[in-house]
Amino acid sequence: MATKNDKTPRRAPSRDAADARVAKRLGPGLVTGAADDDPSGIASYSQAGAQFGYSLLWSVFFTLPLMIGIQIVSARIGRVTGMGLAANIRRHYSPWLLYVIIGLLLIANTINIAADLGAMAAAARLLVGGRTDLYIVGFALLSLGLQIFIPFTHYAPVLKVLTLALFSYVATAFVVNVPWSEVALRTLLPSVNNQAQYLMVLVAVFGTTISPYLFFWQASQEVEELRAAPDEEPLRAAPRQAAAQFRRIKLDTYVGMTFSNLVAFFIMLTTAVTLHEHGITDIQSSAQAAEALRPIAGQFAFLLFAAGIVGTGMLAVPVLGGSAAYAVAESFRWPIGLGLKLKDGLGFYSILIAATLIGVALNFTSVDPVKALIWSAVINGIISVPIMAVMMMMAVRPDIMGRFTIKRRLKALGWLATAVMALAVAAMLASFRPTNV
Repeated sequence: MATKNDKTPRRAPSRDAADARVAKRLGPGLVTGAADDDPSGIASYSQAGAQFGYSLLWSVFFTLPLMIGIQIVSARIGRVTGMGLAANIRRHYSPWLLYVIIGLLLIANTINIAADLGAMAAAARLLVGGRTDLYIVGFALLSLGLQIFIPFTHYAPVLKVLTLALFSYVATAFVVNVPWSEVALRTLLPSVNNQAQYLMVLVAVFGTTISPYLFFWQASQEVEELRAAPDEEPLRAAPRQAAAQFRRIKLDTYVGMTFSNLVAFFIMLTTAVTLHEHGITDIQSSAQAAEALRPIAGQFAFLLFAAGIVGTGMLAVPVLGGSAAYAVAESFRWPIGLGLKLKDGLGFYSILIAATLIGVALNFTSVDPVKALIWSAVINGIISVPIMAVMMMMAVRPDIMGRFTIKRRLKALGWLATAVMALAVAAMLASFRPTNV
């Protein structure tokens, strides 16, 4: 046993131990950022790269600080109040505003789930053959089973591991021939135009990058993490925990959103340098993008791209269904949380199950969820504006945030993000004149 006079130097913490501590601090922000690059998002980024080449690469860097700012705001609201966004909106604003926002979120998320399941199934068929319809049902049931029957404390690390699937898109860019000097020039000096199609794709990129379901998910996951830790409380009740929690939220969100936008950049770059350069400019799904890559970029690039679709879908479908379930359950004061048993959270899990199964059903109707995909991203962009405005108003109210109202820098960044989204949506709507329809 060591004594006070023991001169033996203490062993420095190992690199593995340090890495473990950092990984432990990454949670809601990392998963939220990774879920942003779902198969639907991959399709939007693929369409942007295929149709406009390098012309939209700038948008990924432009939205990064805005995305970081607004996601930190959502995370702080959850951690400070101990409630998700819907519960705070219900408590402090008119019911009609809550129901409109939640209704639009539920519609957009369900369409996204349908498109994601369809894309995952199509990618699995490309990889190993088989029937697409069976894959759709199988992926949906697997996703639901993991969420309902595995405790949150065991399920959260699974979500972290699934984020590794996104590295396949970074790797894909390095197995194709990229003219990096031209890419850098076109990214820093983009050619922006005001054509209706360009603006619609731009809003879709903004809408899939800064999406409402990400706000609801990260705020609710902060609440989940809070409930899972017996020694932690909402910061309004435990202000001494604030400094450490705000540092963790900042690190978590910076890493998650940077990772998300880096992956989005490489998806857009890969499709620009391959599909666009070979005259393939109309990509309607992520699976179609993967299939189109094969004759141009080779079998290995195709395998990486297609496998990534399945992996990211397994991450994104729970986030889409879960964010809808959190929002609806909080709106009606139902018990919430992935840590609940099925019988204790029946309302919460019913929304989760319903959104997923309706998404499955859409793949078996005449409604083509893939064609609705771009419009889902556009809807996300449109409804982001009022949700972001409400979030920013909540974040500066002392009756909601107590002493932890956001300060000048974060306030400016959040309102800038809201204004940019509003301007992009307004420009898109103004461009749709009768001659353009």
